[in-house]
Amino acid sequence: MIRLYGALIGLSLIWGLSFVFMKWLLPPAGIWGIVFLRCLAGAVVLLPILWWKRNEINWKLPWKALVVVGIFNCGLAWGLIALSETEINSSTASILNATTPIWTGIIGFIIFSYVLTARQWMGILIGFFGILVLMDFQVGQLFGKEFIGVGTMLLASTCYGFAGQYTKRFLSSTSILVITTFTLLTGAIIGLIGMLITGPIKPVLLMDPLTIFSIVGLGCFGSGLGQLIYFYINKNGSPELAATVTYLIPASAMVWGYVLLGEAINPHVIIGQLIIFAGVYLSSKKSKEKDGANSSSGKQGDLRHVK
Repeated sequence: MIRLYGALIGLSLIWGLSFVFMKWLLPPAGIWGIVFLRCLAGAVVLLPILWWKRNEINWKLPWKALVVVGIFNCGLAWGLIALSETEINSSTASILNATTPIWTGIIGFIIFSYVLTARQWMGILIGFFGILVLMDFQVGQLFGKEFIGVGTMLLASTCYGFAGQYTKRFLSSTSILVITTFTLLTGAIIGLIGMLITGPIKPVLLMDPLTIFSIVGLGCFGSGLGQLIYFYINKNGSPELAATVTYLIPASAMVWGYVLLGEAINPHVIIGQLIIFAGVYLSSKKSKEKDGANSSSGKQGDLRHVK
C-alpha cells in the first residue's frame, strides 16, 4: 500500500505539470496536435521496452478492449482537455479534472455493477470537499462560462472514469506495459485524424526550446511514464484509487504554478490538500469487518468486484 500511495503522489506531480505543458503547446500544435505529440512521444519511449520484453508477453491480446481504453483514456479525454484549456486556465482545468473519482464510482456502479462501501463514498465526498477548499469555495466562477471549458473538462473526466472501470473489467490480466503502449498508439492515431480534419502542426514554432521541452515533458513523462504509473495503480489497487490522483493534481498544479510562474499559494490550498489526503485514504481503504463477512459469504464489498 505504501508503494501505491507513493506512486499516487508521484503521478500527481507529473500530471499537475502536464496542464502547464498543454498550455504552452496550444499555439504551435493545436488541440489535436497536442494529442498526437504527447501520445507519440510516450509510445516512442515505451516501444523499445516492449520490444525488449516481447518474449515475456502473451500476444493473444484483447485488442478491442485496448482500442476502447485508448479512445477514452487518451484520444478523446486529452483532446477534450486541450479544448478546455483554450477557454479556461490550467488550474481551473485541474480542479474540474478532480471530479473523475465521482464519475468513476458512478459509472462503476451503474454500468459495471461494482459496489461502493460507505467508507469509500465518504472518502470521495471528503476529497471533493477538499477540492472546494482549494477553490476557496468559489464554485460559481466555474459555471459562468460557455460549455467549451467547464463542460468539456467534465466530459474528459467522465471519459477517464469509464476508461478506468473498463480497464479493470477487461484488461486486468494484460501487461501494464502493453496497455500503456497500445492505448497511446490508439491516441496518436486519433490525434493524427483530428489534425487531418482541423489543420496541421506549425513546424516552425515547434523548433522553440520551450515547445520541445513541453513535448518531452508532456509526452515522455506525462504520457509515457505517467500512464505506466496510472495503470500500475489501477491494476494493483483499484480504479477508484487510481482516479483519486485527480484530487491531488490541483494542489500539484498550483505548486508548479508557484515555482514556474510565481503564483501565490494561499493558506486554504494547504488546508485543502490535507483534507484531500484524508479523502484519498478513506476512499481506498476497505473495511476489515466487511471484507471478512464478504469472504465467508462468497461476496465482495470492494469496488473491484461485481455484485
